[in-house]
Amino acid sequence: MTIASLAVAIVFAAAAMSAFMALATLIERRTGNSGWIDVVWTFGLGTTGVAGALLPFGAGPMPRRLLVAGLALAWSFRLGLHIARRTSGITEDPRYAKLKRDWGADAPPQMARLLQMQALVSIPLALGIVLAAHNPSPAFGWQDFAGIIVFACGLAGGAVADRQLRGFARSGRRGVCDHGLWAWSRHPNYFFECVLWCAYAVIAPAIAYPFGWLAVLAPGCMTLLLTRISGIPPLEEHMLAKHGAAYRDYQARTSALVPLPPKGATP
Repeated sequence: MTIASLAVAIVFAAAAMSAFMALATLIERRTGNSGWIDVVWTFGLGTTGVAGALLPFGAGPMPRRLLVAGLALAWSFRLGLHIARRTSGITEDPRYAKLKRDWGADAPPQMARLLQMQALVSIPLALGIVLAAHNPSPAFGWQDFAGIIVFACGLAGGAVADRQLRGFARSGRRGVCDHGLWAWSRHPNYFFECVLWCAYAVIAPAIAYPFGWLAVLAPGCMTLLLTRISGIPPLEEHMLAKHGAAYRDYQARTSALVPLPPKGATP
């Protein structure tokens, strides 16, 4: 991959994600349900990643490009369907709903700007997929298999966490879900999402492929988004407002992200 082809890949990712988030803006305005934003983002990023893996941006062997495209597709399909299923049962995503209330009459243009910013910060994620796909080393090597293992752990862990939370909600129990993985982490789904994106940083680097090291931006970006911007902070605020002291107790004994034994648990 040359500097020119890297620049083209970045422009491609930016244009594609901008278009998908413009679509998300239209769907949110038409339905009034901001939950569909994350559905469009997930399928949009997956589509962008698959296309970027298969397009001739670099000299990656076709087996690796197909492998990485398959990983991006599997992530998008699993998470996108999960969010779509959840969104169909709600009227608003509480994080976006609060922003819309705070913005008041200025909400439509502010939301459009926010979603375009979301498209911008998605570029390192899409680029991580492209860089992994176009590692020119002969396929398949130990990095490819290690990346598959990391990806599988992240995908499976996220699926288990989502299923446990869904089961808790369906059981009719009230309060905070603190069972299974949720007893060890307040956001195990986010933790495994961060793990999953490390797979591209494992597959991409090579001695003769200096651009491959830029793939570390993908898990770094995802971790930053989930822990500092659009993931944990607004969700914690919502859960505190909803559950009060019960959630503060949960915070006191349970790790925010990395699964750890709960404080006070007997060995």
